[in-house]
Amino acid sequence: MAPPNAMTTTVTRTVANGKGKRLEPAGDWHGIRRDQMARAKGGHGMVGQNRKHHGGGVVAKDVARKPKKTNQDEFAEVLHPFRQSVIYFGFVVLMFIGHIRDFLDGVMARLGLDASASERRSASNPDCPPLVANSQDFYTRRLYMRIVDIFNRPISSAPGSWIDVMERAREGDPCRNHPKPTGRTKRCLNLGSYNYLGFAAKDEYCTPRVIQTLAEYGCSTCSSSSDAGMTSKHVEMEGVVAEFLGVESAFVYGMGFATNAMTIPVLADKNTLIISDEMNHKSIVDGVKLSGARVKVFKHNNTQHLEYILRKSIVEGHPRTKRPWRKIIIIVEGIYSMEGEMVKLREIVALKKKYKAYLYLDEAHSIGALGRTGRGVCEQLGVDPRDVDVMMGTFTKSFGSCGGYIAGKQEMVEWIRSSSPAAYYATSMSPSAVQQVISALKIIAGEDGTTRGAEKLNRLSDNSNYFRQELKKRGFHVLGDQDSPVVPIMCYYAAKIPALSRLCLERGLAVVLVGFPATALCLSRMRICISAAHTREELKLAIDIIDEIGDKCMIKYLRGSKKVSEEEESYVEELPCPPARLESSRSI
Repeated sequence: MAPPNAMTTTVTRTVANGKGKRLEPAGDWHGIRRDQMARAKGGHGMVGQNRKHHGGGVVAKDVARKPKKTNQDEFAEVLHPFRQSVIYFGFVVLMFIGHIRDFLDGVMARLGLDASASERRSASNPDCPPLVANSQDFYTRRLYMRIVDIFNRPISSAPGSWIDVMERAREGDPCRNHPKPTGRTKRCLNLGSYNYLGFAAKDEYCTPRVIQTLAEYGCSTCSSSSDAGMTSKHVEMEGVVAEFLGVESAFVYGMGFATNAMTIPVLADKNTLIISDEMNHKSIVDGVKLSGARVKVFKHNNTQHLEYILRKSIVEGHPRTKRPWRKIIIIVEGIYSMEGEMVKLREIVALKKKYKAYLYLDEAHSIGALGRTGRGVCEQLGVDPRDVDVMMGTFTKSFGSCGGYIAGKQEMVEWIRSSSPAAYYATSMSPSAVQQVISALKIIAGEDGTTRGAEKLNRLSDNSNYFRQELKKRGFHVLGDQDSPVVPIMCYYAAKIPALSRLCLERGLAVVLVGFPATALCLSRMRICISAAHTREELKLAIDIIDEIGDKCMIKYLRGSKKVSEEEESYVEELPCPPARLESSRSI
């Protein structure tokens, strides 16, 4: 691909202030700021379409559009300084106790009374420094191990709407010993697996074909795709994926995380500028680090800040050579896995075209879950897939399989196929997992001769919107956009994570609690993943249980607030979706 010349679209001006002069982008930047200020003062002149379901049709109604609050705005309302101080103080207390325990363990070890894991590790090979220093795993030993029982819970069933969670018990010092299985299981409603369309469990169409492929091709290819690991099933899958996405070609990886981590270094080098959303996944962060490219981070989903960074970077050029960047790549996600928000794709595509940059879109959580026919955030927001230079996605969420893909123009895909280390040094996907992807895509596309795919997509949208709105009505601070199957419930306090997880398990709910370092110290949360396999009765049961536990743990931070219902009842986002999809999402 020929690198774009990004130096032809920039105009700047020098602005004097009290401290001297600064370089500031000109053009319509201040116009954008004035528009923002106008909207903030009441939205005069901003007219949108309010679509309401009425009498079997869709009626368009002009209403004054209020600017939608961002997560940062909501965080600022809930996380007042006193609450932040209490959260930080809790971490300080835990760290202080941890250091005291380290000191006492050292004293007891010197007296020959007892020895902690760190002391035994140092004594095992006194002539060499420890492989892992005590300061490196302090957080693991003294904080994480205190609540390790709420993580890594093994299951003994398929991850369908209900799962069997293996019960575990801890013996001895809970800060040293991992819990061990007791041999018993507990039946729980599954709200933690990425089983968006319900394909992870037994399926009447997929399962027989997967079993047949397993009998014909075996469990593994035992080779990389560049050697003997490319079967006829892999060739078929890459064609099906490219056709489904509406692009020229696709290349498949055996691991979703490696899809980002092993692709970005192939596309970027030290003369490349990567502009990344601050909430991008760890696989993207690692891929950027491995590439050696320069990276700048823009505020989450803030297109004004993105444009400012684009203009400023183009004007300044490479910081060492001052020459123009060879290429600029913007990296975003379709649905952000910890926020449940959709990317502002239409605005970002417009900026990408305006400043001659490339766009890399991670659709791990959006492909198969958004859009009228499940084709992801591009279809949901009315963006031509050909406007996205690199389309990435995984098969672990909506398709009940493993691995990931890179899709786009033929020459770009062939370059990645010939250059990515994963194509040479990693075993390709199991043929049975490949068949699972092919079968799931055929169901979604309606090629199985039924309407099950469309029904699953509508049910997922209905379930997600119902669950999110009901929780908001009960006072929970819930993140995410309409139709997003990722439903984060904010609890903020890290100390409440173990209580929430244990109480949910006692009541038969399998949920995922997320804290530092996966989130910021003050932004711990419960992340719910909704599935099309969930029934309305199961979701009502889960809502009632979470409502009771929320009262016990005091995480209803928006109790009595009517802002949520006003924003969500007044209008549906202006998305180019057909009436049938809008009706189904509003019939809750």
